[in-house]
Amino acid sequence: MSHPHLDVRGVDLSHHTVPDGTTDCSFETILRRHDLTDPVLWRIGQIVHEADLDDERYDAPEAPGLDVVLRGLSMVSDDERVLELTGPIFDGLYEYQRRALLLGREPA
Repeated sequence: MSHPHLDVRGVDLSHHTVPDGTTDCSFETILRRHDLTDPVLWRIGQIVHEADLDDERYDAPEAPGLDVVLRGLSMVSDDERVLELTGPIFDGLYEYQRRALLLGREPA
């Protein structure tokens, strides 16, 4: 099930089926199209994938919480405000995942 806060229908950087037959979410499509190889961004891509598609392709326990936060923000704020608020959320998610990757475990 696609969520409006993560997708724009009819846009090239939306959901796409990849060669193995699975579907990428928009975030993963952007990473692929721009040849981004940062493993932290790809981990966030897995979390966003599960928040958006919920197909259990990845082990991403953070996904339901991220989905609720983004849905809730879109209910109380316009798109511009949602973008303003989600910047720091994704910055924090990036730093948490970066430290987890470096440590090999969840950071304290």
